[in-house]
Amino acid sequence: MTCRLLPLLLALGLAACGERATTPTAASTPSKPSTPASAKPAAATPPDREHPQLQIELVDGARYDLTQHRGKWVVVNFWATWCGPCLKEMPELSTLAQRGDVDVIGLAYEDITKADMQAFLKTHTPSYPIAILDTFNPPRDFDAPQGLPMTVVVAPDGHVAKKFLGPVTLAAIDEVVKGSKG
Repeated sequence: MTCRLLPLLLALGLAACGERATTPTAASTPSKPSTPASAKPAAATPPDREHPQLQIELVDGARYDLTQHRGKWVVVNFWATWCGPCLKEMPELSTLAQRGDVDVIGLAYEDITKADMQAFLKTHTPSYPIAILDTFNPPRDFDAPQGLPMTVVVAPDGHVAKKFLGPVTLAAIDEVVKGSKG
């Protein structure tokens, strides 16, 4: 009996080691994207997303419209409350927002209620506006994050100057802003 089961178990074991033939559906979205170890430029922006639009309700109830910030640099930061690197970069993004030469908006990419986010923001107090995104329907002009944090730097004319996947520093953002001025 053992001799008959051995080939069957071996075949099942080999089949389990092979690549999966199925592909994920469009509706299947991971609840927590993986977090890369360091910031690196993301893939090139498709032409139809070079001048992204973003109109969204903020956690405080106000409305945010990216086009109202033309003429200034804008940092759009995709993050989540459970993301350690996201929380670590929050103070630097707050410093950037307080400087006044660059606007910052945080887009929480997670399934969280407005009340839970408001409670979170009582202990973590960024100096820039926060909105909660629908993870199944992210803003059409921005790529859904493949990991968090993801930061998009939008130039004063509204085009995407740079995308970072992973934690970003104030120095890296300044390099984009100052490098484009010269």
